[in-house]
Amino acid sequence: MDARPFSILFIDDEPALRDIFLHLAKRSQGVTMQAAASASDALRLLQETCFDAIVLDYDMPEINGIQLLKILRSRGDTTPVIMFTGEGRENTAIEALNNGANFYLKKSDDSIAQFREILSIVKIAVERSYLGTPVGTSQRIIEDMINLTTDPAFAIDSKGVVIAWNDPMVHLTDIPTCDIIGKGDLVYAEPFFGTKRKMLLDLVFEPDEEIRRQMYMLVSRMPKGPVIAVTRGKKKDGVERTIWIKATPLFDAQGMFIAAAGIIRDVTTTFSDVMIWGDTHGDPPDAAAADKLQVTGTRIFNRILGKAMAEYRAGVILMARDQKYAEAIAAFDRALEIDENFAQAWNERGLCYREQNDYANALKSCLRAVELDPENPELLYMLGETFQRLGTMNMSNKYFDSAIQVFKMVIYHKPNCMDAWNNLGICYREMGKEEVAKFHFDRARDIGLWKKDTPIVPRRNDYI
Repeated sequence: MDARPFSILFIDDEPALRDIFLHLAKRSQGVTMQAAASASDALRLLQETCFDAIVLDYDMPEINGIQLLKILRSRGDTTPVIMFTGEGRENTAIEALNNGANFYLKKSDDSIAQFREILSIVKIAVERSYLGTPVGTSQRIIEDMINLTTDPAFAIDSKGVVIAWNDPMVHLTDIPTCDIIGKGDLVYAEPFFGTKRKMLLDLVFEPDEEIRRQMYMLVSRMPKGPVIAVTRGKKKDGVERTIWIKATPLFDAQGMFIAAAGIIRDVTTTFSDVMIWGDTHGDPPDAAAADKLQVTGTRIFNRILGKAMAEYRAGVILMARDQKYAEAIAAFDRALEIDENFAQAWNERGLCYREQNDYANALKSCLRAVELDPENPELLYMLGETFQRLGTMNMSNKYFDSAIQVFKMVIYHKPNCMDAWNNLGICYREMGKEEVAKFHFDRARDIGLWKKDTPIVPRRNDYI
């Protein structure tokens, strides 16, 4: 390999971070860097220039990092990709690796140290692309992925040998990492069951019937591979406990299965008021108590298994694609019956009522959404729009005042949100405050001219 500088395409929608990295790249030897603010900008650059590596942020508007990665790989682009992920984004890291990312890197506040780490990883990725990468992903990558999560988690390779065991797992099992790494033959099951038996990680490719035969309950398949189930286990002292497990297969860029990773949670306390009749507990004391326990248990199980999210997605499709607002409201109500604190479902429910011109219920739903997630710009913006429309319909400054306060909260979180500035101008104009309105309209215009707009991207767009 020659000594020419590595060329890097850095894709991130944060202007300050792009500026810092470009400045550091100019001062560094052996590297050149170009930056793109969005996936569309990146795709245009990639049509014109070849790069040795791509550093790609996950959280971007319009097309996120995973979606762009899929586009690149579907086009046959094998350029090494390093995915930027945030704290607690272990699922994103898994999805990135499964869709062809070569490495992932957790963001930090130390830009200089982060830049050095990027250069180190890029060098490894480029060398591998030239020299050929052995089948599979290195143990270090999988270890880092497991350590990214704050949940107890571990991983086994394709032969059933433990290759990663994070600190929360040490606290859960009292087994040090050094004592379990490299062990196979199902010994990793002993801390949970008191004996060797197949764990969900060993069963990720088995049909649901076989998983149930292995004493797992409430088996649920997630999109693109992960499987969730609940089972009974035992602590060291022999006391029974309930264990929730989510397991997923991991593949390399060639599609070869290399490992299985799993998150483990002791949910005994969660299920403390729910008795699973029919195996060890006998009959309930009376029918009313049994019905109450069943309802409670069903809600807990459904929340753990993601049923609220499934109903939310169904509602989004009915609302945004089919414009069937009554049916969408029913779907959001089912989601809220499972999880009454599901802020996004309250928000979309409010939008459906607004489309039906039922502003009383729309306002109630939007207020509840913001109450549950008061710093979410999307929910705030929706509430502000609702107040603004009520002000226009009723010619009431009371509603315009409320809308102004909410839009100001949006701007606090997203200072360059052009729509929020424009809506502030509209509210002030409707209240007869022309000079103040002009200031906000001008600000919105300038953001558009500077191309600095940071729009509100509805979460529902991910499911349409």
